Amino acid sequence: MSNNRNVNTFEDIIIEILNNNPDATLPFDVLKNAVQIDSKQEDQSLRTAINRLSDKNVIKKQRGGGIKLNQSRQGDVLEGVIDITRHGSGYVGVDEYEEDVRIARKNVGTALPDDRVRIKVFSSRGNKSGRIEGKVLEVLERGRTFYVGVLKKKGKDNYVIEADQNSANSDFFILPENLNGAKPNEKVIFKLNGWSHPKALPEAVITETLGKSGTNDANLLSILAENEIQASFPQEVTDFADKVAVNIPEEEYERRKDVRDKVVFTIDPEDAKDFDDGLSIEVLDNGNYYLGVHIADVTHYLQTDTVLDKEAYERGTSVYLVDRVVPMLPESLSNGVCSLRPKEDKLAFSCFMEIKPNGEVTDYSIDETVIHSNRRYTYEDVQAVLDDEEGADREYEYQIGLLEKLANTLLDKRFREGSIDFESSEPEFELDENGWPLNITLKERTFSHRIVEECMLTANRTVARYVDSLRKKDGKKNSSKDDYPFFYRIHDQPDIEKLTNIRENVKPIGIDFTLDQKRITAKTINNVLKQVEDTPLELSVNDLMLRAMAKAKYSPKNIGHFGLGFSHYAHFTSPIRRYPDVIVHRLLKSYASNMPGYQYNELEKMGEHLSEREQAAVDAERASIKLKQVEYLSERIGQEFDGVVSGVIESGIFVDLKDMHCEGMVRMSDLTGDYYVYDENQHCLVGRSTGKKYQLGDELRVKVARTDIEERNIDLVLA
Repeated sequence: MSNNRNVNTFEDIIIEILNNNPDATLPFDVLKNAVQIDSKQEDQSLRTAINRLSDKNVIKKQRGGGIKLNQSRQGDVLEGVIDITRHGSGYVGVDEYEEDVRIARKNVGTALPDDRVRIKVFSSRGNKSGRIEGKVLEVLERGRTFYVGVLKKKGKDNYVIEADQNSANSDFFILPENLNGAKPNEKVIFKLNGWSHPKALPEAVITETLGKSGTNDANLLSILAENEIQASFPQEVTDFADKVAVNIPEEEYERRKDVRDKVVFTIDPEDAKDFDDGLSIEVLDNGNYYLGVHIADVTHYLQTDTVLDKEAYERGTSVYLVDRVVPMLPESLSNGVCSLRPKEDKLAFSCFMEIKPNGEVTDYSIDETVIHSNRRYTYEDVQAVLDDEEGADREYEYQIGLLEKLANTLLDKRFREGSIDFESSEPEFELDENGWPLNITLKERTFSHRIVEECMLTANRTVARYVDSLRKKDGKKNSSKDDYPFFYRIHDQPDIEKLTNIRENVKPIGIDFTLDQKRITAKTINNVLKQVEDTPLELSVNDLMLRAMAKAKYSPKNIGHFGLGFSHYAHFTSPIRRYPDVIVHRLLKSYASNMPGYQYNELEKMGEHLSEREQAAVDAERASIKLKQVEYLSERIGQEFDGVVSGVIESGIFVDLKDMHCEGMVRMSDLTGDYYVYDENQHCLVGRSTGKKYQLGDELRVKVARTDIEERNIDLVLA
């Protein structure tokens, strides 16, 4: 027997044995023989697995050391949030169980996706399905404030909304007086007006029309609505923003540090309009760099407890779809008064850092400033200077050269000290005037992007360390609920089970991925990423690793940032588009003036909300990319493309199309010429007659077979 089975593996084995013998008590010695323990390490892992299952209430320990399946769950009444599949069955995550409780379609009742529900468990792990099953007793709280779908006319005055699959699991009926001007076959946003019985349709009230179903606007606005994001601002918020004073009062010039004589410039994408960060750099007499990171002082204009502030908090972040930006702040602020536009005096919050030639920050200050941006650069402009291209704008070539040198130093230092080197390419679209994709390429990531990234990371890290220094100055060793509470950007260690799954997937293709079950380090992950660099597998393995990572969150509890390898990290540099940065600015200002800021418990709640809104924005952005990829390929049915196998499951092969980073699926039913079976150990499909294998990293020529724009799916066949 292999001597490297871990605790998780033994948990699965124990559960499987007990599920097959739900009424039996299994003595420890019998269990040891059944799983063939042959080392002290495995003996200890088995005991740990038993203790963990007992702690989770999955098994009961009996006198004499035996174990038994815990079936006392039957009849439990619990609460949780329900996720409903397109087939109508639900899954409820509850604190009491390690796994979700399955709710059959007939037992979902009047629940809709993301509702908080009360359920009753009526079968446990001993049943034939091996799952815990239950029934919805009551909807405690609706999870969504609005839904999206297509209005349909059924008869003379009979209307139905066919809800999008990603929005709700039911059609809705609507009375003519609640149409709000919507017409049949238009995409609409609607609210639930009531649901009396699961065998009747829920009732809707339309609140907004998105446009004719199938148009670009309707499709993209639907994606926003699916993620509870609304593009337009309430009129009262727009009116409030329009009244914000544009001119800088004279007392602000006098009160702030005036750095208008320094060379400051912004570096942004070509189509950007909200410039929230500028850079200045010089070399001091002692040879150290003096870097200034100047951030738009949004909090000067965004006062707390106003309609504008409340709207920004609810949104949480700007959302970047393929063809538009849905800003967190109205454009009069985000693109106007707050934006660090060139040749204009602007209020900023600046982090000045003295940095040694080896990249160590030796001194810093965080000041409210007045700046005057000399130049608005694009990434392409700066790269042209770095590459010494003919015709490049060389007015600030000296400063750009200093930034390049410093960024190289900071980058090398960061990776040496434990940062993960993720390099992922994003698709870029050429669209026609109607938003239809004409071409897809991969965005080129140049060193000019790295310059901005390294400067921002250093500033974010510095402000987080500053708050820690305030605690130490007051004799406080650790951050507590009362001592200078702060709003960190945190990132936990990756999921060991997901990493183990990646290891098993890449092992058959010769990639070494040695995992220490007790301590995962960036070096381990970087080693794998290095092995696939500049190979067809690079994007796929990078994506697999990113999915295995824990999600970064906002919290007053500092656990560090695993991905960056930083013990202290906060978001300070983008308050125009991220509300967490607004909170950080307010906290820094309150501590500088010895005034109270946010309370720890308040920051906890805000962290949960803003982390959720960030995830919704990410989901919407990814969905908009996928939509455009599906639209592009829907006009290329039958065309062939080169691809790389990015995943293999029992039902088929996932293929990542080269040059557009677009994933489609070759279904098992479309694999001809042999009968293929899934090999769990090798994570591949194998032909019974030919022995032909399909596994991660295989390069294939595929043909587009089918697309579904509504579901955003792509079906491929082998060419």
